Amino acid sequence: MYKLKVESSFSSAHNLRGYKGKCEDLHGHNWKVELEAGSGNLDKIGMVLDFKFLKEALNSVLNKLDHKYLNRIAYFKKVNPTSENIAKYIYDRLRVKIPQIISVTVWESDKARAIYYEG
Repeated sequence: MYKLKVESSFSSAHNLRGYKGKCEDLHGHNWKVELEAGSGNLDKIGMVLDFKFLKEALNSVLNKLDHKYLNRIAYFKKVNPTSENIAKYIYDRLRVKIPQIISVTVWESDKARAIYYEG
């Protein structure tokens, strides 16, 4: 199995509904996001996928989140914008473009991250 990983980032604000503590108030993060894709096979030139394609696909999703108040995005009006749900949101939008997707990891800080994968 071959695995590829690309990273990108975005900045946004959110607040967690139903949470008791600091995160119930409006606050922001500089999120780091990692996309992992893989395959047991390589194409005719020896690649799973082009890194450029992966970066562009990831950034096309992140650009819709960058400098936004996540709670105002239609999806997050119904789904609490936790790190876990943000990872799933990104994964779901990428799997249409990248059938080889394995996981999406979202860091809300250097020491806290959530990973979404199907399995």
